[in-house]
Amino acid sequence: MTRLHEKNTIFVNGLDRAAMSENSITSITISFTDPDLDLEEQEEEVQKLLSQMKKLDEVEEVDRVLDPNPPVGNKALGGFLVGMLTVEVSSANVKKLLGFLSERLSGKPIKIAVKTPDGREISVEASSQAEFAFAMQKAQEFLQIK
Repeated sequence: MTRLHEKNTIFVNGLDRAAMSENSITSITISFTDPDLDLEEQEEEVQKLLSQMKKLDEVEEVDRVLDPNPPVGNKALGGFLVGMLTVEVSSANVKKLLGFLSERLSGKPIKIAVKTPDGREISVEASSQAEFAFAMQKAQEFLQIK
């Protein structure tokens, strides 16, 4: 674990940085972590971003994150985790998606977790434009995007 700033931490698992094929799928999980937003406001942020991302050709799939442990007695097939969404994107389109996220989320407190097809993971947190730019740079380096 490397401490970047007070609120900006990067975790990296796995050291093999073998090149990914352009057709392989990378999973990205986005969490809104602003302590000033209540649950309803976090959901509004998720819904807005979800709607925008569904319109992107670069995105293979985007959806809310299912709650792996829904409350006992939940009559639905499962609930969603508040303030979170997950995106699947081909390796060829990761850079475009990261650019899109930079435009939409820069300056907002968020956490982004990236998982490559070979199982490597990186998780970055940012709460300012400078931290977000640094986090996106680290994610691109991790994914070996030029």
